[in-house]
Amino acid sequence: WAAYGVTAKKWGLELKTVPSAGALYPLDIYAVVGAVKGIPAGVYHFQSGPHALAKLVAGDKRLAAARAALGQMWAAEAPVVLLITGDYARSSVKYGKRGRRYTHMESGSVAQVVFLQAEALGLRAGIIGAFSDRQLVQALGLPAGHEPLLLMPVGYGR
Repeated sequence: WAAYGVTAKKWGLELKTVPSAGALYPLDIYAVVGAVKGIPAGVYHFQSGPHALAKLVAGDKRLAAARAALGQMWAAEAPVVLLITGDYARSSVKYGKRGRRYTHMESGSVAQVVFLQAEALGLRAGIIGAFSDRQLVQALGLPAGHEPLLLMPVGYGR
């Protein structure tokens, strides 16, 4: 919820935990779950409206995500890896080429909130921006148009 949950409903819009240019919310949040008590391993899409996880792919895909992250295998050790994706069309419909920039700015806001929430819960989070987009999309079964922007392994520190 902290990453992209709904905080209020105003003007016919669902407002979320981070600022969004024009309240267009061009991001999607995925959880690559491997070792989380009570949640079977798999790739889940966060549904902000109902505050729910929708299973996209079954099975532990953390190793595949780490391999796609140019072999940063430390990421596979985290119980969950969050993936922030952007759908540039959502913001570009109003802002043209600048929509890409606004999407990137918003992903940074989400990452910061995840870092803060992890710390508040006694967890640790990391951030990865180096990965093969194509390999990550294929490994995690992402829908078309959901461009990977950031990976965030989350778990307990050493």
